[in-house]
Amino acid sequence: MKRNSLLFIIISMGIVLIFLLDLRLGSVAIPMDAIVDLLQGEPIKQSWEYILINFRLPKAITACIVGAGVSITGLQMQTLFRNPLADTSILGVGHGASLGVATFVLAPNILPGLLSTSISNNYWGLIIASIMGAFVVLAIVSSIATWMRDIVSLLIIGVMLGFITGSLVSILQFFSDPETVQSFLIWTFGSLSGTTWTQLQFLIPIVSIGLFASLLLPKSMNAILLGENYAKSVGVSVKTIRITLVVLTGLITGTLTAFVGPIAFLGIAVPHVARLLFKTANHRTLIPATMLLGVLLMLCCDIISQLPGSNTTIPINSVTSILGAPIVIFVIMQNRRKKSIF
Repeated sequence: MKRNSLLFIIISMGIVLIFLLDLRLGSVAIPMDAIVDLLQGEPIKQSWEYILINFRLPKAITACIVGAGVSITGLQMQTLFRNPLADTSILGVGHGASLGVATFVLAPNILPGLLSTSISNNYWGLIIASIMGAFVVLAIVSSIATWMRDIVSLLIIGVMLGFITGSLVSILQFFSDPETVQSFLIWTFGSLSGTTWTQLQFLIPIVSIGLFASLLLPKSMNAILLGENYAKSVGVSVKTIRITLVVLTGLITGTLTAFVGPIAFLGIAVPHVARLLFKTANHRTLIPATMLLGVLLMLCCDIISQLPGSNTTIPINSVTSILGAPIVIFVIMQNRRKKSIF
């Protein structure tokens, strides 16, 4: 217990330090004392204040929300399917959300008058389309998982669903005008820097609801992880918790994808890092640990993506993939040695 408490304190302190460092680094280096003064409401150099308030602060807050949200959906899917490699990006849920966004943004080029929007406006429509796309794929995967328990087969089906949704997106792109396609392709790279305070007014409340609801589920998630028979014996409704996890995963994934694009591998990597550090499979510890570690790692990814000292920013999805993919390889190798990593 003392060890876990110490880990939580260290991670929390790390988040604060990396958050401040994320605000400091960029094409224009801002002194740390100026950042602290701004956060305390004191006046600072006008150009620094403009950069911090309009660009870096929204981006850092977005990184925190995305890190917690993507990581907790990964934990939920690994528990729901009892699959150590389950994740929204691997099982095609993220691709479904992307298809929803693509349909909403690119369809007017195929059927004029059906829709009229872009990635930069009509936020509710964008969110709903993304969530619906995620729900469709989640429903398909969940239905298949009820009678197929093989880990590899389920992952292959998820990959195939990703290919199908990717093909549909390609068809939509083919019939769209170049300007819209370019905007959509940039979105698919994943970015935290384009998020505005207006978008955060949608992003924060919706994702926060999903995160708060997840904090209420440790008992139920522990139960279904041990099997349906055990869950029923302790009074947990398997059907109810499955539906709840599907809804929360779709809600969080769809909302995040709508604003920052698809984020790969972080959802699968962070829960395993949490299990490794805290040496437990108890969701009472894993849920908050996964959220905090997700925030910490996403802030680190954001700093790396900025390439400090240069004026270049690389896609956040590239950084999360580089950091997350080796962890996936490690999990696969570990899974060959023992039947379960939970």
